[in-house]
Amino acid sequence: MFAKIKPSIFIDALQLELSQGNGSPLKAILRDETGSVCGSMEKAIARETEAFTWTGLNDLPYGTYTLELSQGEDQMKMRLVKRV
Repeated sequence: MFAKIKPSIFIDALQLELSQGNGSPLKAILRDETGSVCGSMEKAIARETEAFTWTGLNDLPYGTYTLELSQGEDQMKMRLVKRV
């Protein structure tokens, strides 16, 4: 696991903590329950461990989302909930 989301419940932003940087940029896709893409981003990771905040998610409707992260060959999915 090369990333942690703190916490898995969000309101308007996601806080990501990355580890095991391999020099590849981080790519993130946020999908709703139907599989539609609701947001995406790409970020260059400069250090071995880095934390950052993905802002601008306040326009999304409340519900369950899937966050797909990839960095080079590493991939992971997380279930997230947006609430009030």
